[in-house]
This record gives sequence, C-alpha cells and structure tokens, in this order.
Amino acid sequence: MTWSIPLGRVFGTEIRLHLTFLLLLAWIGFTAAAQGGRQAAIEGVVFICLIFTCVLLHEFGHSLAARRYGIATPDITLLPIGGVARLERIPEKPSEELVVALAGPAVNVVIAALLFVVLGGLPPIEAAAGLQEPGHGMLARLFWVNVVLAGFNLLIPAFPMDGGRVLRALLSTVMDRRRATDIAATIGQVLAFVFGFIGLVNGAPLLVFVALFVWLGAAAESHAVRVRELSRGMIAADAMMTRFETLPVTARLDDAVELLLRSAQTDFPVVDGGGRLRGVLTRSDLIMALKQAGPEAAVLDAMQRGVPTVPQRMKLEEALTTMQQAAGPIGVVDSAGRLVGLLTNENLGEMLMVQSARGGAPPAANPWTQPR
Repeated sequence: MTWSIPLGRVFGTEIRLHLTFLLLLAWIGFTAAAQGGRQAAIEGVVFICLIFTCVLLHEFGHSLAARRYGIATPDITLLPIGGVARLERIPEKPSEELVVALAGPAVNVVIAALLFVVLGGLPPIEAAAGLQEPGHGMLARLFWVNVVLAGFNLLIPAFPMDGGRVLRALLSTVMDRRRATDIAATIGQVLAFVFGFIGLVNGAPLLVFVALFVWLGAAAESHAVRVRELSRGMIAADAMMTRFETLPVTARLDDAVELLLRSAQTDFPVVDGGGRLRGVLTRSDLIMALKQAGPEAAVLDAMQRGVPTVPQRMKLEEALTTMQQAAGPIGVVDSAGRLVGLLTNENLGEMLMVQSARGGAPPAANPWTQPR
C-alpha cells in the first residue's frame, strides 16, 4: 500500500504503518494537550497505541487462521480507521472463510476476557461512553474498545468488515458464491449509504469516510469475485496482451518518451537480447527519472525490477493471484522464458467485461493477440 512505512516482520508478515496514522497521533496529542496539558497528551497517545495494538492482534487472528489453510499474508497495514490484512487469496470454501472471518473478532473477545479478569469484573458502562476520558481508567476503556471492535466487525454485514465475510460464507452454503457475494455487497452498500447520510446530517466526517470505505470495499469484493468466476477455464494466454511496445536494455529515457508520446501505452517492458523480461518502466517512474536524471539517463536505472512472470499455459486464476501480489502488470513467457505477453488490470478487465456480456462463454480468440 502506498504512503506506508514498514515496521518489521512477524511470522513472515510485514507490518506497515500508513503515514496518515502519524497525523492521527499528532491530532490526538494536540487536542489532549489543549485540554489537559502534557500528561494528558502522553496518556492520549499511549491509549491510541494500545487500541491499535489490539487492532493489529485482530488482523493477526485473520492471518494465522488463513495460514491454517495454506494462505499467506504478505502484509498488514495500520490505518487511522483500522487495520488491513492483505491475504494472498480469500478462502472459497464457506467453512474456511467463516473461520478466517471469525478469527479476528475472536482475538478481541479473548483480550476483553483477559481484561475482565485483570479488572476483577465488568468495568462501568460509563467507560464505554467516555473512551477519551482518562478518569475512567485506561484498562477499563480498553476493555470496551475490544468489545466494540468485536461487535462492530461482526454485527455490521458489510464488506470489507468481518460481518460481510461471515454473511457471504453463510449464504454460500445455500447458493453459489457469486450470488452470495452480490447479496452481501448490496447490503454493504446500502449500509454505507445510510452511514454517509447520517454523517452528513450530523456533521460527522469520520462516519462519512467510513461509509466511503465500506462502499468501495463492497464494490471491490464483488468485482474480484466476478473476475475469479469468469476466469475459470481460461489460461494466461487467453487474457494476455501482446500488442505492446518494448524497450531494449540499452535504451535511454528519451527513447521511452518517444514511445510514450506515440502510443497509448503507459507501462513499457524492458527486455534483453534474448527476449527475456528485465523490468518494467512505468509512466510515473519515467517522469520522475526525467526530472532527476535527464533524458540521457539509462532506462535500466529507472525501471522497476523483479517484475513477476507466469507461463502462458498457467491457469488464469493462478495468474490473477500473482497479479494481486505484484500490484501491477506481470509478464507472460513461453517455455524458453521469452516475453510473449503482458497481463494488466486494464486489458484483463476489458476482456472479462466482454466475456460477461457474452454470457460467460470463453472467447474464440484472444482479441489482444497480434497476428503472426
């Protein structure tokens, strides 16, 4: 995720902190200091850090449950509105998805239970209503935070929250996954509209932001499942784009500029003399390198290295997983390792959109393949 910094690795998962989280800490510290001085500011920042420690443990609950089914979690990113665990894939078996979805809130329940024992009973309900009031005690407020985290995630059936995945898993036991996803996504978007309306009427910008997050999350989940469904029975060669320009390893930035201006392409594969992919030069990297090094600089110094490649006979479903991990275009190679195509979000989306309009029938020929 862009605008995030790595903090370290735990169980093979990279922990990242979004830079906007630092703005949240600064705002909490400033407002607390204005009301109660330096000590209040320190307590406010510590309390927020404890909350997000619970959020991080919540995400690790999902991660460790997914690992049980052979699904890795490349990274977890902490945002001002919560955490996001990026799983390699979402389990498609309803029972597995249910376990992974429930694992996160279960962690918050365990934390709340431990705090219940430490505090010697149920903290006063006033601590839940005054989470920012230090007079209620930090552990008492943290107890209610975990209760709210578990309840909020489970009781609101909206993607990308756990309640939406629980609902999808339950619906998938009586109907196909795509239909279950559409229903869960629609419910999520209706709730997002309600949240947004309430936020606008009551002047609550954070609620409007949460509504936007839920709306986009529901739409993204629905799209991802449709792509998975439509890609079944296809291979990478069916979706790859072969009508594209490449750059040799000896090219300079002004050569890339020429290609950029005379084509609609924005990502340029860089290949060696044997036709093997060495990297990809994106438009943003090109512009940045032009400003810093000038047009005579080598493309090799500006391109993105380590771009994944997949065999052209690989199942498209598996290639999509590689695309998700790469978060960008990937190369398609033949048996000799030569670049024969590209898989990008744009051409993949267009092809699957056409396929969907045709009723899901696989294309008779790949329209992005150049004549040979």
